[in-house]
Amino acid sequence: MLAGYIAVTVVAAIAYASAAIMNFTHNSSVTATAERLHVPVTWQVPLGVLLAAGSVGLVAGFAVPALGTAAACGLVLYFTAAAAAHLRAHDTRVSAWLNWAAFFTLSVAALAAALADHGPL
Repeated sequence: MLAGYIAVTVVAAIAYASAAIMNFTHNSSVTATAERLHVPVTWQVPLGVLLAAGSVGLVAGFAVPALGTAAACGLVLYFTAAAAAHLRAHDTRVSAWLNWAAFFTLSVAALAAALADHGPL
């Protein structure tokens, strides 16, 4: 189980770090999505900070398991809120929902792997 936990956590941490960098650099695809969802573009950096904190928290979970579990919970909540933003904006683009599903599933997998490896907080 340890190998699966490590693999899922590392992949998730890299994915969320990449997403954070895209927010910090105001990547055109992230900006376009924010505008389509009626999310102020000024929120890109704070949202990037949340993604970066989640990424760092997942990695820190190797040393402090409760921190990794908390980070995974936070990422699940982050992507739940993202789904709400897509629904609120009536976003029906399949590519947007596939992107969301990939990130959400990864956050759920990181949480499940953390709980399976070292149990609940």
